[in-house]
Amino acid sequence: MSVLSLAHVSVLHHGSEERLLLDDVCLQIDSGEMVGIWGRRGSGRTTLLRVASGLAAPQRGEVLFRGRPLRGPAPFNGGIAFCGQHFLGGDAWPVRREIFEVQLARGLSRSSARARTSWALARTGATHCAQGRLRFLPPAEATRARLALALTSDPCLLLVDDVIAGVDLDDRDPLLHLLRSLADEGLAILTSTDEPPALAGCDRALTLSDARLEGRLTPDLAEVLPLRRATPW
Repeated sequence: MSVLSLAHVSVLHHGSEERLLLDDVCLQIDSGEMVGIWGRRGSGRTTLLRVASGLAAPQRGEVLFRGRPLRGPAPFNGGIAFCGQHFLGGDAWPVRREIFEVQLARGLSRSSARARTSWALARTGATHCAQGRLRFLPPAEATRARLALALTSDPCLLLVDDVIAGVDLDDRDPLLHLLRSLADEGLAILTSTDEPPALAGCDRALTLSDARLEGRLTPDLAEVLPLRRATPW
C-alpha cells in the first residue's frame, strides 16, 4: 500500500480568469522513496504539495494517505509534515524556543518537548544555529530549522517545497544528502523545485507543466517470477 496516492486530481484556480493548476494528476509514493517534481514558478508545484498534505482540496479526484481518503489537514502527529518557506511557530523567539513551544502546544511535557527539540535539531544539523532567529539565518540553516520542526511530528510523509531556494551552491549538496538519508530511513518524501540540481538523489523525477504531471508516476514493482514445479532428483 502506498503512503500517498493522488488519483485523477484536478484543481481550478479562480482568479481574474479561471485556469487549471492541476489537471488529472495521478501519483503514488511508497515508504523510503524520494520523489522530486520540477516545474517553473507558477506551474502548480506548491499547490500539488498543499493538496498532498490536505491543506488544499481538489475540485476533482481523490487523495489517499496510507490507503484512506485525506479530508483536510492532517492533525499534529498525523503522519504528514509540510516544510515550506514559512516557519510554523512564527518568529518571536530563537529557533530552539520556537520548536520547543510547538511541542508544548501539541501536549508534550516540558522534558519530552525539550528532548524532541534537541533530537530534531541534531538530526537536521541545525543545533549550531538553534539560538538564532529564523529571519536572520542563512537560507541553508533556515531550511534545516524548518526540517527540524517538521521531523518533530514523527511523519511518515514529508513534503518539502523549494528545498534549495536561495541556498548557496556549496550548501546545496549537504541539504539534498540530508533528505536522501531521511528517505533511506524509511520516510516518504515529495519535494518540488524549479532548479534541476535539486532533483539529485531522487528515486524519481517528474515534470509539472501545463497542469499535467509527467514521468514515472508509480514506484517500480519488484519483478514477479512465475512459480515452477521443482525438478525431481
